[in-house]
Amino acid sequence: MVFAIGLRAGMAVLESGKTQTRPGRRSIIYYLVALVLVSVVPSFIFAGVLIQRYQAAQEDTVETLIVATSRSIVQAMEREIAANITTLRVLAASPSLREGDFEGFYDRTKLALDETYAHSFIVNPDYSTFASTRVPYDSPDSRASDADAAQKAFDTNSVVVTNLVFGNVSKRWVYNILLPVDLGPYGKKLIALNQQADNFASALSSNSLPAGWNSALLDNDGRILAASAGVGNVGEFLTQFDPLAQRFSTGWQHIETNSGTALGVIQRSATTGWRLVAWAPIWTITQPLITAMMLLVLGGIIVLGLIVGAMFWVSRRIGRSVRGLARDARRLGAGEPVLATSYPVSEIAEVSEALAQASLDRQTAESDVRFLMREVAHRSKNQMTVIAAMAKQTARGADDVQGYVQAFERRILGLARSTDLLLTHGRAGVLLGELVESQIATFSPDDANRVKVQGPSIRINAQAAQIIGMAVHELSTNAVKYGAFAGDQGSLSVRWQIIDETLDFVWRETVAQRLETVERTGFGTTVLKSMVGRSLGAEVQRLCHEDGIEWRFAIPLPAVDPDHAAAALPEEAAAE
Repeated sequence: MVFAIGLRAGMAVLESGKTQTRPGRRSIIYYLVALVLVSVVPSFIFAGVLIQRYQAAQEDTVETLIVATSRSIVQAMEREIAANITTLRVLAASPSLREGDFEGFYDRTKLALDETYAHSFIVNPDYSTFASTRVPYDSPDSRASDADAAQKAFDTNSVVVTNLVFGNVSKRWVYNILLPVDLGPYGKKLIALNQQADNFASALSSNSLPAGWNSALLDNDGRILAASAGVGNVGEFLTQFDPLAQRFSTGWQHIETNSGTALGVIQRSATTGWRLVAWAPIWTITQPLITAMMLLVLGGIIVLGLIVGAMFWVSRRIGRSVRGLARDARRLGAGEPVLATSYPVSEIAEVSEALAQASLDRQTAESDVRFLMREVAHRSKNQMTVIAAMAKQTARGADDVQGYVQAFERRILGLARSTDLLLTHGRAGVLLGELVESQIATFSPDDANRVKVQGPSIRINAQAAQIIGMAVHELSTNAVKYGAFAGDQGSLSVRWQIIDETLDFVWRETVAQRLETVERTGFGTTVLKSMVGRSLGAEVQRLCHEDGIEWRFAIPLPAVDPDHAAAALPEEAAAE
């Protein structure tokens, strides 16, 4: 039942929250509903099974209690009968009775029973009675109320407990206990003890049954000796059902009553044959289970409704967040900027932040690409001019075509290495150390100890990288021809540092023999003095020492700063 209600509630939510999805796909709310049904419904089913098991245990407990209580009532009644029989045997042993002094017996018996509800009388074989303690001794004889029981006592010579009878003397519903005695010359008599039937009401009240249960103590004719309230009066027949048609049982049984099926226990007294009947409508037994199941169903509906409502609210928020991510992803795919959104779900917000970062990275990458393309276009024009100047200057110092071609190729390759570093690092700039090492590497001797390059990590912009790269290339070429790399003993030290917003770059060659001081005016000198000095606003010095040559470049930092170049790029592009 709970599963069906939950399923209908879930389907209602699904219909109300239905979104347009492609065939074969389901909205997140479908999976949330399935999760709720899979996790909650089995819990209710398990709770129902536990309640049913608990009810069964409670029924067993109640059955044990009813059987025990019924047996206690029967035992209390049997103890009362046994006590009366004992009293009767004591009276029968009276000497006055054995001597035929019936009046003396009457006096002694009346005195003995004075503070009890019991009375005594004597029954003759003709069923006449006399010496009844209810009336004076000389009162007229009367007839026994239950002649059949009296005859049975005479015949069997044993104690007989009568069924319920309406006393001829007492005019009340009573039962008699008949004890046969043989008085010799006075004949066979029955000594009878007479008790009111309502004495057994105390046994029923002292052994009370649970609420909703009825009980009745019945004689062998089915008359009520004692009963709980509302069942019937003493001496009446039980009208709710036929108790004599029911079998005796050690446990409870189903009984069809006038008001429906009931569960009952029927106990029989071995002493009197009377029976104790205890019963209750079956709904009294099952009501706790029905109430618990109804509360479970009601609670299940409420809890499931709250869960489904909360689930619907959560699914709506997650759905909106996921659709927002989808829109961000489409904008990212289209190259549009994506901003991080503060979604209520931390994981989705994290994805949104990742998309925003990816958008920023993409824009940065695209900006770098555009920068490099503009830079390549711009620098290619400059390189054409530089190459043309290189060709002219190389031609001036060449003695033959082959020497011209070799010198020109080396300068072109040096320019290409600078360009490779520019394209590799892009707008971030070229590391000065990498630029110097890449230009010197082609000319360096096998002994690595002859070359020392040191300085802090500094990035320079593309223009500065081209110019400084060509300058280092020319210095390396001169070192091979005339300086540190010309022999086996020379060494080269390249170092730089930052001093007062100026890049101090020093090229120091050391040779074994003194160099001749010759001022060359070839392409190398043009690059070192004209291009570096004019293009970068640098101070260029050429110092000759006894053991080698030294070049010093004092370059203003703004001229090599990558950020300065990036900021100036839009102006250059506009100027073009």
